[in-house]
Amino acid sequence: MLLKAELHCHIEGAAAPELVIAQARKYNASVEPFIRDGSFVWTDFTSFLAAYDFAADLFRSEEDYARLAEYYLTSLAKDGAIYSEVFTSPDHAVRAGLSPKAYTDALGEGMARAKAKTGIEGRMIVTGVRHVGVESIERAARFAATCRHPLVSGFGVAGDERVGAMEDYVRAFEIAREAGLGITVHAGEFGGPQSVRDALDHIRPSRIGHGVRAIEDPDLVKRIADEGIVLEVCPVSNIELKVYRDFSEHPFNALREAGCKVTLNSDDPPHFWTTLKREYEVAATHFGLSDKQLAAVTQTAINAAFVDRQTRAALLARLDAAASGR
Repeated sequence: MLLKAELHCHIEGAAAPELVIAQARKYNASVEPFIRDGSFVWTDFTSFLAAYDFAADLFRSEEDYARLAEYYLTSLAKDGAIYSEVFTSPDHAVRAGLSPKAYTDALGEGMARAKAKTGIEGRMIVTGVRHVGVESIERAARFAATCRHPLVSGFGVAGDERVGAMEDYVRAFEIAREAGLGITVHAGEFGGPQSVRDALDHIRPSRIGHGVRAIEDPDLVKRIADEGIVLEVCPVSNIELKVYRDFSEHPFNALREAGCKVTLNSDDPPHFWTTLKREYEVAATHFGLSDKQLAAVTQTAINAAFVDRQTRAALLARLDAAASGR
């Protein structure tokens, strides 16, 4: 089986419909109109966010979150994933009535259970949400910097990239960087190439979440390649959210051929009717990548992962062993 690694997935958005249905039964809630025939239902970005928030709001206790992380990472491992980074949200924790620490500890417990069963390695990237506001983002950064959870290894900003300006978040990222956390920023999805340029200018991340709209600016593409910025590309999400009409329009190959470091990721998988396995299949079928090239994508992800040197070496050794048939 081809080994895989994922850097870009929102943990609440990874809740499978069958798990959400079970949670709804637990809390005596109806899943209509958000789930029908075992599948999420939405028609545009606004209704997608409504479905996302509905599902997220059904995870309310520490055990709920531990179950969510265990369920998702275990499903990834069954499809050949050896590494997973998930975006976590202190804002969701507060909405659920939990402290950010209790929420993070619970997710960490679920990751530990999945690792014990399957060997998959997991990490958390704490995120602030742009459309919630600058103060909330700085609170998230301070939590990430001080929580000392061994699996919290990065900080990022997600949410609607059309809201706010990158320079507003400089202090939050300075707090995270001073704590030694890895830095990633959502940009270049709906905000266009300028949002990527602003992220590079003001935040100086090592990775960009999405980043595909950079293709519209050849000088920016060259800069990304020259600086070794890793792009967390989510092809199916880009099609479902109509960033591109179809896979023939998608710039994954153009970015790759321009020398950019690209990875494959599922974003909010059940909402986009995808899995990490499907993203790799899309890259093979629609982008023409061979198994060897897909293994190189996995290697790029592991090299870009927010992990310590020893963990990275162990993950790369697993890749090497798979490549040599050991």
